[in-house]
Amino acid sequence: MKYASIVEGRFIDRPNRFIAHVEIGGKPETVHVKNTGRCRELLLPGAEVWLDRSENPARRTAFDLIAVRKESGLLVNIDSQAPNRVMGEWLAKQGYDRIQPEYRFGDSRIDFFLERGEERFLMEVKGCTLEVEGVGYFPDAPTTRGVKHLRELTKAVGQGWRAAVAFVIQMDGISEVRPNAETHPEFAAALEEAKAAGVEVLFFPCHVEPDELVIL
Repeated sequence: MKYASIVEGRFIDRPNRFIAHVEIGGKPETVHVKNTGRCRELLLPGAEVWLDRSENPARRTAFDLIAVRKESGLLVNIDSQAPNRVMGEWLAKQGYDRIQPEYRFGDSRIDFFLERGEERFLMEVKGCTLEVEGVGYFPDAPTTRGVKHLRELTKAVGQGWRAAVAFVIQMDGISEVRPNAETHPEFAAALEEAKAAGVEVLFFPCHVEPDELVIL
């Protein structure tokens, strides 16, 4: 997955979940943050960040903040839309007969419906941007939507479907994602219930560049 027009900047602050102030070419700029999570350990004053220039001249913000380098030097893609995009590209190469994004199941839209022969497969994709001592954690903020999706997948397995939650790890060198029980114990409990019911938990390590995210 490639970005078309990347520029480098320095993070200043984040007034709310949706925007940040970034210094680009020596000038402050208000930019859109493509991640509504907390990102507290990432978006620190002075952090090196990368932004994707919008192709829509009518937008209020000209740039999307999509990547940041941690104090440890680790480059993290924080674009919350990137996991589904890169997963769609990866799935297209896996020989499925049918791939349908945003599949309606129960009271939710599951990220992907997959079909190969007689097999029906539901996959929900989650992007991991939180790393602590070499391990990925999800979520970095409470997610009632994430709990709802896990319960729908659990229900699907009970109805004879194959189902999985796939964690796309948006940084290099991390191969495992654990539930962030301290931040959202309900998600951790729902994930354990889903695993016990037969929902597969898949990890997708990635390589990250400022302008690219690739599943390894």
